[in-house]
Amino acid sequence: MNPLKLLNKFLIWRIRHISTRNWIIILGALVGVLGGFAAVILKSTVHFIQEFLAHQDLGYGFIFLPAVGILITSFLANKVLREQLGHGITTILYYISKKSSIIQRTRMYSRMVTSAITVSFGGSVGLEAPIVVTGSAIGSNIGQLMHLNYRQRTLMIGCGAAAAISGIFNSPVAGVIFSVEVILTNVSIGAFIPLLISSVAGALISTLLVGDDVLFSFDLADPFIATDVIWYLLLGAVTGLVSYYFTQVTFWAERLIEKLKNNYLRAIIGGLALGVIILFFNPLFGEGYKTITSILNGETSGLMQNSMLLSSIETEWFILLFAFLIILIKPIATGLTIGSGGNGGIFAPSLFIGGITGYLFSSVYNLTNPSEQLSVSNFTLVGMCGVMSGVLHAPLTAIFLIAEITSGYTLFLPLMLVSAIAFTTNSYFQKHSFYTEKLIKAGDLITNDKDKEVLSLLKVKKLVETDLLTIEPHKTLGDLVALVKKSKRNIFPVVDAENRFKGIITLDDIREIMFDNDSQKSVIVERLMHKPPETVDFEESMESAMRKFERTGAWNLPVLANEEYVGVVSKSRIFNSYRTRLKRQQYN
Repeated sequence: MNPLKLLNKFLIWRIRHISTRNWIIILGALVGVLGGFAAVILKSTVHFIQEFLAHQDLGYGFIFLPAVGILITSFLANKVLREQLGHGITTILYYISKKSSIIQRTRMYSRMVTSAITVSFGGSVGLEAPIVVTGSAIGSNIGQLMHLNYRQRTLMIGCGAAAAISGIFNSPVAGVIFSVEVILTNVSIGAFIPLLISSVAGALISTLLVGDDVLFSFDLADPFIATDVIWYLLLGAVTGLVSYYFTQVTFWAERLIEKLKNNYLRAIIGGLALGVIILFFNPLFGEGYKTITSILNGETSGLMQNSMLLSSIETEWFILLFAFLIILIKPIATGLTIGSGGNGGIFAPSLFIGGITGYLFSSVYNLTNPSEQLSVSNFTLVGMCGVMSGVLHAPLTAIFLIAEITSGYTLFLPLMLVSAIAFTTNSYFQKHSFYTEKLIKAGDLITNDKDKEVLSLLKVKKLVETDLLTIEPHKTLGDLVALVKKSKRNIFPVVDAENRFKGIITLDDIREIMFDNDSQKSVIVERLMHKPPETVDFEESMESAMRKFERTGAWNLPVLANEEYVGVVSKSRIFNSYRTRLKRQQYN
């Protein structure tokens, strides 16, 4: 039997026997399971490749690994997958805002393949954003397959994102909150159930298949001391400034390397530059979680291990200087990786640089105040929360992620405090998050505005009315009257022989003379036509078109494509489509 017919029969059966609410929950669970499997596959693949490369006697040849990884990634993206990489979560937000939450099938695996290669070969980025793209693409495609509407597809994208974060960190609460804070802008109470189910499913699959082998985890040893609160307040401000620095320098490094227009030349130069950086600052190789784990375990001397010329110098102050340089250089390494054609996200880099910031902050205090010691591990973890909160503008995600990966809520108070201050500090300098800044500036992301959100889903090209009768400028009034008799509309566009738009005539323009025989013979159309107050481009956004309607007070405007007449768009048809879309904007 034809698979499409079989699917249609199943969907008809589903409508009769399963309510939409329950069906969305079932699909959320399915997306969660698949997202969990994707997270496990990605983690396992990266660990396998890294272990293989670690056992090769490369010597200083390892500095070429980033260039090789980025070059392979760039080739796959341009020649095989034929898609642009960039920032994955930014791409998901774009698809939700401008593409009706319809994501291509290839993105269900493309980001997994390319990110695994980039990170395994030393790209200074993380796996979280690629796996979120994968989970989101799975959710979108299941939504498309099951004929879900825009809101329901968007919810499935959120379910995929929640499952991805939950699966890769074994943190179901953080997965749900990340989806709500970063991916979904408007969430009803009913939508939380599919998100919860999906996130739990992702965590269960990850736990069953790989156990505790997550990207990063740590068991707290030191208690929270309330008298340290003043230093946590200061750390919050510091991490807010560091998060702003990280965002700006990462974007700068991306723009710098992207000036090279040849994809492969950019990959080679960017990769080699990254390799040289890693030669001196080895912790910048890959995600950096091993370095953070070493710091948390008190093995700070390992911070400079395998770093050329510096590994032999292990005085405490020099190690702290080294850590400070890592904070300065990490955004450059991340920007070079992404800008030169690698694939990965800034989730892990923000956690890494936050951990180094917390370590440096507490260690400097401890060296200068031997009688009073701060917990290096606690400040390292809270620093991770602070920078992540500032970069992603997702304070709740940062709080619950660190709480879950440390298997307890001992640090909940300082996490809340530092997260809030870091977010506020960063927001003072940077209104939008790392993911949304470019989209909002380009007008490609609508946030917290229902009217704009619905308008962004309407397309001028789909609302053009083409049933109007046109007339050429040299025709007579008599010819126009003949059209009036046949037309059901009272608007007549004037076009030349090449279909170029010249003007417009309405019945009001000719009402007084249309039955005068002499005028019908002597008056030509060119004398009767007038220019419309505005014209609309065939590819123009609906929001822009509506501004023209509001500015002119018109009810109909001509639609042109390269000066050629296409049709007319009317305010009444836009309103009808708007109302229809608004009714569909429900999750169930």
